[in-house]
Amino acid sequence: MDIEDLRTFVEVADAAGVSPAARRLGVSKSIVSRRLFRLEAELGVQLLARTTRGAALTEAGVTFRDHAARVCAEIDVARETILPAGDLRGRLRVAAPLTFGPTLLAPAFAELARRHPLLHVHTCYSDRFVDLVGEGFDCAVRVGYLSDSILMARRVGPIHGALVASPDYIREHGAPETPDELLTHQALMQGTETWQFIDGDKTISIHPQGRFKADNGTALAVAAVAGLGIAWLPHCLVEDYLASGALTPVMTRYPPPTAGVFVVRPPGQHPARKVRVLTELLIEHFG
Repeated sequence: MDIEDLRTFVEVADAAGVSPAARRLGVSKSIVSRRLFRLEAELGVQLLARTTRGAALTEAGVTFRDHAARVCAEIDVARETILPAGDLRGRLRVAAPLTFGPTLLAPAFAELARRHPLLHVHTCYSDRFVDLVGEGFDCAVRVGYLSDSILMARRVGPIHGALVASPDYIREHGAPETPDELLTHQALMQGTETWQFIDGDKTISIHPQGRFKADNGTALAVAAVAGLGIAWLPHCLVEDYLASGALTPVMTRYPPPTAGVFVVRPPGQHPARKVRVLTELLIEHFG
């Protein structure tokens, strides 16, 4: 029984279709179909029922999927154990934020691939909150404040931010001096998030309101420059605007707490070595 056939079956089962599994694996649909046919022939049972919407597990497929996933995981551990200390091979699928990824994280991903020429690094840049298990990612890099979840997380670096607004907005609406005053202003947000501020040894939480929202930090910075409201943004996104005077810090007596850059992975006893190596490289990258 071929390990790649098993791995392909697990991907199809988790992705609920041949096409999304092929995209995850980086191979053609015909190769995926051929591997599935070979595995079913080897076992003598049908594992998947093909439908117009994708592929559904048969009763035998449901039972076999968990066994196949465990076998693949054990093989990965065995390979890592016998490989020379510096070698990584196989595939690493990483989800990264579109706002920061191409500038802040891409150099680290490129360095990982350079150091490990046998490792296939597949990165997906999106500000969407991806489902690591359901979408087949080995790990994700997330920026901000992590909420409680079953995922395992490791902080790899800090992110400093500030409240900013354009001079035109401040001339028209004034600048808030306290968190309570901020509630009367237009906030530029990604959703319905909570903003936090440091007041001595206390942390103040508020729920700002605003009519302009975007799921991308760069878009929020542009909206702030246009005078649409006040935004909480990382320094790496606004430093050029601050240097040119297009944006101005506001409410500086109440700074936001330092956010973080985190590597998160699905729950498990031990992270795969490729995830550990990426984590160590990002810690090195953020210095």
